[in-house]
Amino acid sequence: MEEDFKKVLITMQCNEITEKEIYTKVSQITKDENNRNIMLKIAKEEEQHYNLIKSYTNEEVPVNKKRVWFYCLAAKVFGFTFAVKQMEGRENEVVRGYSYEKLSENFPKLSKIAEEEEKHELLLIDMLDEERLKYVGAIVLGLNDALVEITGSLAGFTLSMANTRVIALAGLITGISATLSMAASEYIAEKTEGTKNALKSSLYTGISYLGTVALLILPFIFTHENMYIQALIISLIIAVVIISLFNYYISVAKGLNFKKRFLQMAGVSLGVAAFSFIVGLLVKNILNINL
Repeated sequence: MEEDFKKVLITMQCNEITEKEIYTKVSQITKDENNRNIMLKIAKEEEQHYNLIKSYTNEEVPVNKKRVWFYCLAAKVFGFTFAVKQMEGRENEVVRGYSYEKLSENFPKLSKIAEEEEKHELLLIDMLDEERLKYVGAIVLGLNDALVEITGSLAGFTLSMANTRVIALAGLITGISATLSMAASEYIAEKTEGTKNALKSSLYTGISYLGTVALLILPFIFTHENMYIQALIISLIIAVVIISLFNYYISVAKGLNFKKRFLQMAGVSLGVAAFSFIVGLLVKNILNINL
């Protein structure tokens, strides 16, 4: 066997045994029995693939423990759907790896592995049945409204109040009031539509709203009272980071376009903040009010 071929096969072999371990461990933290069975089935196939490649290399390959740890942690923190969808992306890379013409010519049995890897993707798509993803709409509602309203409010308060402590106080009062209003509105809307879990949906909306409010106000609490412009800039950076992380999560878990959603949310939030900043400046100068 050529040395280049052997290196590729060893890499594939390591991927297979590592992914077998990942699927097995992630299945253990999955409550739904159907999802668990599918992952165990895939884990068994990955082990078969490992043994098939091993018949060519005649070598034992260790599990990549760092990858196993990473995906198990991702499943616990972000949910098994996120971890599994990340794995799906890797599966696509593996399929391309098995499709090399030279490999197929020299190792014809590898084409069977490629076919089974493609089936894995279809199985994984059907596994999306996780509670947190059922309430993505409620989370988006709270997160998006908080980003738009609070960044806009903080930007408007910044020049009109010119004091980080006063801005933080005004922002916190606005945020808490808006959280209660948003959660109540979501509850009433879901109840009107006859949704069984209206209370849980409203809680997801309220928690995501309040959490966003807290993060956006932090810079105004921990900076000097005269550093209101710097605090606003940090707050806007936090808003962009929140938008980036959330949209990355959703793009992976639900297979949506990251760039489009990110630009849309960031554009609206920062646009409202810029407009509110100008409004705050105009109001202060026109009314000639200094706090």
